[in-house]
Amino acid sequence: MIETRTADAIVVGWGLAGLVAATELLEAGKSVLLIDQESEANLGGQAWWSFGGLFLIDSPEQRRMGIKDSIDLARQDWFGSAGFDRDDEDFWGKQWAEAYLQFAHTEKRAWLRERGHRIFPVVGWAERGGGLATGHGNSVPRFHITWGTGPGIVEPFERAVRAGIDAGRLTLLPRHRVDALIVEDGAVVGACGNVLAQDAAARGQATNRDVIGEFEVRAASTLIATGGIGGNHDLVREAWPARLGTPPQHMLSGVPAHVDGRGIGIAAEAGARLVNGDRMWHYVEGIQNWDPVWAKHGIRILPGPSSLWLDATGKRLPTPLFPGFDTLATLDYLRSTGHDHSWFILDQAIIEKEFALSGSEQNPDLTNKSIRELLRQRLGKGATEPVEAFKRNGADFVVADDLDALFRGIAELDTDGVFDADRARAELEARDREFDNDFTKDAQVQAIRVARNYRGDKLIRVAGPHRIQDPKAGPLIAVKLHVLTRKSLGGIQTNLDSQALDASGAPIPGLYAAGEAAGFGGGGVHGYRSLEGTFLGGCLFSGRAAGRAMAKQA
Repeated sequence: MIETRTADAIVVGWGLAGLVAATELLEAGKSVLLIDQESEANLGGQAWWSFGGLFLIDSPEQRRMGIKDSIDLARQDWFGSAGFDRDDEDFWGKQWAEAYLQFAHTEKRAWLRERGHRIFPVVGWAERGGGLATGHGNSVPRFHITWGTGPGIVEPFERAVRAGIDAGRLTLLPRHRVDALIVEDGAVVGACGNVLAQDAAARGQATNRDVIGEFEVRAASTLIATGGIGGNHDLVREAWPARLGTPPQHMLSGVPAHVDGRGIGIAAEAGARLVNGDRMWHYVEGIQNWDPVWAKHGIRILPGPSSLWLDATGKRLPTPLFPGFDTLATLDYLRSTGHDHSWFILDQAIIEKEFALSGSEQNPDLTNKSIRELLRQRLGKGATEPVEAFKRNGADFVVADDLDALFRGIAELDTDGVFDADRARAELEARDREFDNDFTKDAQVQAIRVARNYRGDKLIRVAGPHRIQDPKAGPLIAVKLHVLTRKSLGGIQTNLDSQALDASGAPIPGLYAAGEAAGFGGGGVHGYRSLEGTFLGGCLFSGRAAGRAMAKQA
């Protein structure tokens, strides 16, 4: 017997975009079916695991830190980074970018604040670029960390959904895997699929795919908010663009296996146009999680600018590929080396000040909103406890008291057998000589000094300029870095109401898309490159647009 249900609207996927859309629908007085193939333990999707960074423009937090930002400067940075060059596929992405910049400049902060969201006062400087003013990167710090990290940004919308359940206007359908959309007379009128067996696995862990039944749901509008492809390495390799070289044979996963791209394919089967599938955002500072939740679980290092970055052979990366400056350009360069890994060389003074780890679970002080722990962890002696745990237990870390011992440890982790210790020594010694004066020709040393002109970096993010081989800064540390899959920058093309478009560019009646499944808006609001802090924001903005438009249709 097939399980059947009806409502005003269907939301497929309960990550942040889905929760936001459901909230908007509930606030408009509509009934909602919220569906996901995973168990209720995974409510909030990838946003729950995130650091909670948000891109804001000319915020009170920026002004208090002495940062002068503007919509014009942000637009310059966004479009210089995006590099939109496809008239057809980028048509809606560019319009979404303009709309999102206005949102981030005006109502975004207040809209979240009304729901109880709060922001950590020190603004971070992610994706610093390092090229020309019109090129990639944030000209100023714009990375606003949610007080409570990922769970803190999920909580207001989860609360609204729970209230909707209590009021009898929202039905939560866990373990319901959508396999197809129902199309009648050219309109999407619902979805159908299989009911999966219950599974007690913890959040993020793999669950069974045992089918115990079938279901069919119908509504005036259906939203696809199922995320990207980062958990499916086969799809990542299939979409990998030639401009980034060959895809890595070895990759870590920054997302669980259920981030599998199924929803995007299902929308395409119903006639939705997919665009910019070759644009992706993967990190090159991935490390193996010593306490993994999902298969190939990797964690990204959020680095300050001081570590010496070497390729697999021990050659220093070229300017301006410094830690934290240009993610995609660094990925591009490293793919040209013929090896899947690279190295950070640093010391205890740098790791204490400059290493942060992505993810809510790696930042318990911020996640738990503990001011006491934050002061102890961020301003006290030593690195944060999660960082020290990786240094102690992580398979990719080498700690040594002298350079010879460090290089011996690197050799043990050098699976390709290509690391040249003599070259690495020469690179390190040359870098260290540049600290003998307050002036230098070394662009990375210049960047370190410039970074410390910003109060936030000097306070908690960038170590004082020093030689890595200074005994007072030791011990020495090496970290083996891997490619870490994360975000899809393309997806289902949508207009500004989040309506999915067909091959002719016309809206498909009844079908909407939001979040990563829609390239965070329009099928690619970021173009080729992200400015960071914009993924959660894209989910918020596109989910809100979808919910409001669907409410008008219901």
